[in-house]
Amino acid sequence: VFSPDVCGRTCLAGLSAREKSLPSKHFYDATGSRLFEQICLLEEYYLTRAELAIMGRHAEEMADHLGPRCLLIEYGSGSGVKTRALLDCLTEAAGYVPIDVARDQLGQTAARVADRYPGLEVVPLCADFTRPLSPPDVAGRVERRAVYFPGSTLGNLTPDEAVRLLRQTARLCGAGGGLLLGVDRKKDPARLHAAYNDREGVTAAFNVNLLRRINRELEATFRPEHFWHHACYAPREGRVEMHLVSGRGQQARVAGREFSFTEGEPIRTEYSYKYGPDDLRDLAHAGGWSIDRDWSDQRHDFTVAYLTVR
Repeated sequence: VFSPDVCGRTCLAGLSAREKSLPSKHFYDATGSRLFEQICLLEEYYLTRAELAIMGRHAEEMADHLGPRCLLIEYGSGSGVKTRALLDCLTEAAGYVPIDVARDQLGQTAARVADRYPGLEVVPLCADFTRPLSPPDVAGRVERRAVYFPGSTLGNLTPDEAVRLLRQTARLCGAGGGLLLGVDRKKDPARLHAAYNDREGVTAAFNVNLLRRINRELEATFRPEHFWHHACYAPREGRVEMHLVSGRGQQARVAGREFSFTEGEPIRTEYSYKYGPDDLRDLAHAGGWSIDRDWSDQRHDFTVAYLTVR
């Protein structure tokens, strides 16, 4: 997934644009995955706690919507903590297909799930879920294909990209298919700022690690110590924007090409869109889905919604 050819093309395209960028999907090497798990435990990072609270309270109801003999396909499976709450409640699940770009973590997650649910067929897939996928084959009878997409990862995509992924997911699931989707909600910008600029600097380390990975795997020459982390909320766009900012005039070579950076020039590394109820409904409709049911935590920080193919 993080092959030199594929990564080189995406990184070169982003760095060649008028406003430079690097793909957020490349954050998750072994170090990046470990740092993100640390982020999820931070006091300021409310998202994981809110989503886990929703799953702990409503997983049985979600499983009822998914129904028996469901083939559960998970986008961005990560460590699989939230998934276990759901799998505990599913009736005769036909199989579980975790999809992630972080190969090592994917293998560990799949092994843990297989150990915990010995009768469940687990078919891990190391892939970029934003690209077209074929429905995986499993041995048992499948009544419904459903995608579980937790963690507000949909927010990393622009609205146009999100609609394309939702349409692609509708085709993957087919008639009668379902989508269990987690999204972060719009809220006080001060809380959003704190969530992406933690006091311990873990998010900053996570962001800068992207340059270290590119150096290692693309033989690039970034000086990570000469870039600093910057994240801010853009209220008009409804998104947090995360950047690496050049601390000086400098050059870096990437996949055989030279790039120059002026002092203060940003490289965008991530968007994180936030959704109000109307935003989510409109997005789902544009992507070919209808919202059947949604759940939120007590502070209304986060939403998990169950969607069906229109």
